[in-house]
Amino acid sequence: MVNKTLIAGVGMVKFTKPGKSEMYDRMGSDAAVRALQDAGIEYSQVQQAFAAFVSGDTCSGQTALYRVGLTSIPVINVNNACASGSTALFLARQAVASGAVDVALALGFEQMNPGPLAASDAALRTPITVRLDAATAKIRGWDENAPAGPQYFGGAGAQYLEKYNVTAELFGRVSVKARSHAQRNPFALFTDPLTLEQVMQSPQIFGPVTRLMCCPPTCGAAAAVVVSEAFARQHGLKNTVEIAGMAMTTDGPESFESGSMMDVVGSSMTRKAAQQAYEQAGIGPEDVQLVELHDCFSPNEVLSYESLGLCAEGDAQRFVMDGDNTYGGRIVTNPSGGLLSKGHPLGATGLAQIAEVSWHLRGTAGDRQVENARVGVQHNIGLGGACVVTVLKRT
Repeated sequence: MVNKTLIAGVGMVKFTKPGKSEMYDRMGSDAAVRALQDAGIEYSQVQQAFAAFVSGDTCSGQTALYRVGLTSIPVINVNNACASGSTALFLARQAVASGAVDVALALGFEQMNPGPLAASDAALRTPITVRLDAATAKIRGWDENAPAGPQYFGGAGAQYLEKYNVTAELFGRVSVKARSHAQRNPFALFTDPLTLEQVMQSPQIFGPVTRLMCCPPTCGAAAAVVVSEAFARQHGLKNTVEIAGMAMTTDGPESFESGSMMDVVGSSMTRKAAQQAYEQAGIGPEDVQLVELHDCFSPNEVLSYESLGLCAEGDAQRFVMDGDNTYGGRIVTNPSGGLLSKGHPLGATGLAQIAEVSWHLRGTAGDRQVENARVGVQHNIGLGGACVVTVLKRT
């Protein structure tokens, strides 16, 4: 039997620029404490914890959680690239759904350096990312002087523009929308509004991608407490949100062999994970009111619209131009401002997305509240490769 799983509490710290944050252990412990307080649960009631980060010591999860308490519970450290935080939640949900525990904590944190990943941390180049490099080189060529991330997503964006005969202004409009949403979010790093002209005239990074189409390196932490329905009922927990569907996928052969840069950056992984999560939840994308998706670069938001089924393939231009991706439209995408504005501390991102969706489903998102939010989707991707799609429902 699979137990119904609920998010009982969420917490995060405001993301900051590198060099401006607390140390990772304090950020992590602060986020964990906020999630526990939000749930009304003591740390002594947590039976397992999963701690996500990409760069750090082997037992960084213990370092952060020992500040919260010393309870001898299993602390499992998780590294799954940019999908690390969502992977921690995936494991916490499995632990509760299986009946192994009634209460699990998922925590994610990251203390980053300035600049693009490939330039600042050569250790992040792995055999899998080198394989992605080779696939990219085969499709579009490889620039040894350009950061890997912009090459992947810039190449995918260029391929999309060619395939559907649209201009890069489509990506620029995504960045403008992200900032307009971020103005309402006290947790966002960048809140100054942008014009389309500013985005398009900012320095070119790679292909159609300009600087203002890239998420910033960021430090931060976020957490979620997962409980069984029986535990929530027994302890009178209020304001819970149901994890109605959750799926994780990894690369298939198409990521390396299809000749599609869109598959190299995870479109196929996203499509498969979304289908599984929707099926588990008994819904379709037409039932969703808001989405927090992985907009590490503006082109990836456009690709994700289609992979998540928010619009038909090749229809993203109309989806954006009709305003169906924002307030007053069909599905509010990244009401937080997304990674583009909120920031992207790798291990924390997935759980920050979960916190945002949870707040909207509870009706506590303040000035950015999505009206009548009943179903929300979270999408988090890491190359080389993992994709997590989560469907949350208001209880």
